[in-house]
Amino acid sequence: MTRRLALVIVGVVIATLVLAGGGTLALAVVRARASTEADLRAQTADFAANIAEFLDVGTPIDTPEAQQQLRARVRLLARLRNVLPVEDVTVLTGTKNGEYDLAELPTGVTLSPADLASLDAGETVSGTSGRLAFAASQSSAPNGRPFLVVATRRIDAGLGDAVRLWFWAGAATILLGLGAANLLGRRLSRPVREVAEAAHAIAGGELSTRVREPSPGEHDELAELQRSINHMAEHLERSRTLEQQFLLSVSHDLRTPLTSIRGYSEAIEDGTVDPQRAAAVIRAESRRLERLVADLLDLAKLQAKAFTFQNVRMDLAAAVHTAVEGAAGSSGDITFHAVTTGPVHAVADPDRVAQVLANLVENAGKYARTSVLVSCRAEHGRAVVTVDDDGPGIPVHDLPHVFERLYSAARQPERKENSSGLGLAIVKELVEAMGGEVIAGNAPTGGARLWFWLPGAP
Repeated sequence: MTRRLALVIVGVVIATLVLAGGGTLALAVVRARASTEADLRAQTADFAANIAEFLDVGTPIDTPEAQQQLRARVRLLARLRNVLPVEDVTVLTGTKNGEYDLAELPTGVTLSPADLASLDAGETVSGTSGRLAFAASQSSAPNGRPFLVVATRRIDAGLGDAVRLWFWAGAATILLGLGAANLLGRRLSRPVREVAEAAHAIAGGELSTRVREPSPGEHDELAELQRSINHMAEHLERSRTLEQQFLLSVSHDLRTPLTSIRGYSEAIEDGTVDPQRAAAVIRAESRRLERLVADLLDLAKLQAKAFTFQNVRMDLAAAVHTAVEGAAGSSGDITFHAVTTGPVHAVADPDRVAQVLANLVENAGKYARTSVLVSCRAEHGRAVVTVDDDGPGIPVHDLPHVFERLYSAARQPERKENSSGLGLAIVKELVEAMGGEVIAGNAPTGGARLWFWLPGAP
């Protein structure tokens, strides 16, 4: 990861340097060409305009004095050419017809017919050839013959020092980029390596493995990844503990009725017990086993989404009364009360609702001291059922886990839902499958409160 990050950063730095530096240098060259060409145009035009006046000696050109003065001024002009801000000045003398020997033009300078036409019209022409800039302007000598002034200069953008500075600055920037990539790569790859090692350890069964917990102020992707790995490990560790404890709990729940059935069967065979009494015990223990196996099958079907639901419009208040009457007939010590204000219609499966109510009411009866109160009402377009008991209530630390599968085996809670911890887990799955929600809390009177809602029906 560090190597790839370094390559990416260095690549970005180099691309930036090339684009920025190369663009700047190219712009400087373009501006130098334009500036050099403009200067040459002005200088050449001025030189050509004044050369005729400079060569005019004021007397007829045929006299010896005029020829002597003219030769002196030509020699002076040759000296002046060396101090002009140009590299070379060439003067071509034309014929009386205005024709020039273009072979005498400086090396690299060419004039097209269009350029010559522009010169005859009194214009100054200019151009570039490679790194050479030139300008040409036409004028007339004192004897009436035309002459052509051509000035040239090498284009120098003055980039020598700039290129060297750019090179060293680029090298320093690349080194800094490599250093930053190395540091950043180590910082980023370290938590990734830790997470990878932790994942391998967890996959190998070491569920107690944890990575470094990021500080509360860290909320980047790597910090969230570390938290997620720790949360996953905690969840897997707890699930394994629950599974192990569940197997122990179910094994006990299965062994107890099976031991009773076997014992009474042997007693009947030996003739040491009343057959009628033994048959009653065997029947009760068989029902207990049947209920446990049914709970296991129901939960497996719910989690596999293999349960079928026939949601129809039903009276939830009537279902509450039926569940309360059934619970009252099976328990003589606890008083069950149903409180409704009339029909409360919901969209749900009547058979599954009856199963939910039976589990909740039966669960409340196990922990109540004297009474269980079941109420039903319509609220905000929903049908709501509340089950309160006057028992010890649910400890705060167990509230988030009440409806979890195998709840009774989790962390040795103070309150156990039932022997196998499946009843309330089934309730949660059924209610949510019908589009509702079930919640656990404590009643104002101090006991437990379990309530759920289902979608209402008009």
